[in-house]
Amino acid sequence: MSKYQGARLEWQDFKGVVPEVNAAVQALSQIAAKAGLDKSLLELIKIRASQINGCAFCVQYHILTAETLGVPADKLNLLAVWREAPVFSDRERAALAWTESLTTLGHGVDDDVYNGARAEFSESELAYLSSAVAVINVWNRFGVAYRWTPQARQKKSQAAAS
Repeated sequence: MSKYQGARLEWQDFKGVVPEVNAAVQALSQIAAKAGLDKSLLELIKIRASQINGCAFCVQYHILTAETLGVPADKLNLLAVWREAPVFSDRERAALAWTESLTTLGHGVDDDVYNGARAEFSESELAYLSSAVAVINVWNRFGVAYRWTPQARQKKSQAAAS
């Protein structure tokens, strides 16, 4: 395991190198939300897949996005141990189990995971959820390969804090 040595190519530069790839992946990234899946739920699955894949850029990016959507800090803090945490709904648990199955794929998708997901999601919702899992895995591959630098959290100004 090597020590972090900095980005090979930053995300902003990547977008300029392959604009058509960036545009295609960006378009796919938006489909599940446009189809009506809850944006907060989508951010949770993006964070979880990114944690599994070790993409620091995507973990930070989607945590910051989730915060702007009002996802509670407890959910973000406990996401890595969601099975043991009581803060997640049955729908979120089904989505997270589905996400983990599609992200790791080592042994396929277990029937219990599929049945749990189908109990919470319609056929089309599950297909859109699957597309969201697929696309975050694409972003993770780029982020990990190029070691994109995670976005810094913006500090609150003194005026805003008072």
